[in-house]
Amino acid sequence: MTVEFALNAEVRSDLGKGASRRLRRNVAMVPAVIYGGEKAPQSISLLAKELAKLLENEAAYSHVLSLNVAGSNESVVIKALQRHPAKGYVMHADFVRVVAGQKLTAHVPLHFLNQEGSVGVKQQGGEVSHTLVEVEVSCQPQDLPEFIEVDMAAVEVGQILHLSDLKLSKGVELVALAHGNDLAVANIHASRVVKDEGAAE
Repeated sequence: MTVEFALNAEVRSDLGKGASRRLRRNVAMVPAVIYGGEKAPQSISLLAKELAKLLENEAAYSHVLSLNVAGSNESVVIKALQRHPAKGYVMHADFVRVVAGQKLTAHVPLHFLNQEGSVGVKQQGGEVSHTLVEVEVSCQPQDLPEFIEVDMAAVEVGQILHLSDLKLSKGVELVALAHGNDLAVANIHASRVVKDEGAAE
């Protein structure tokens, strides 16, 4: 079943930091910007509670969203969210227009599989450590994955999984890899608890 991700937005003409603060305080709206494609950037505002509800679904971060701006629909992906440092709510959002036939970049979450049953944990008593929880991908809009799986089953203690180890669907590229950065994704290290107990004895 395909989930439709849609938001209503209003055109915002009152710009600047003071205006953004008033928007958040007085009407519980979140200031945002849509840019990209052939059109000029557009300042909009979204209902804070609608945006918060949408973001409860992890898939929203890596899906093409339908933004209804003053009666016309824009297909967009979330590019960046600025959150309150203490309270975590969204203070500002950036969206990028999706243009058919043009590649887009988006952040896609990683789903780690078989961690507890992996060789390094089950047989060698190690602990899993995640270096990344999401990756930036480049692909056509229709190829955008909801998430990327990281299978930890065969990983042993001392072994590191890199971006180049990830299995990607057709047409999907990792932005960091394209720039020559084969970043570490996860590893299994020896459990510190075992070492501490040995020292105590």
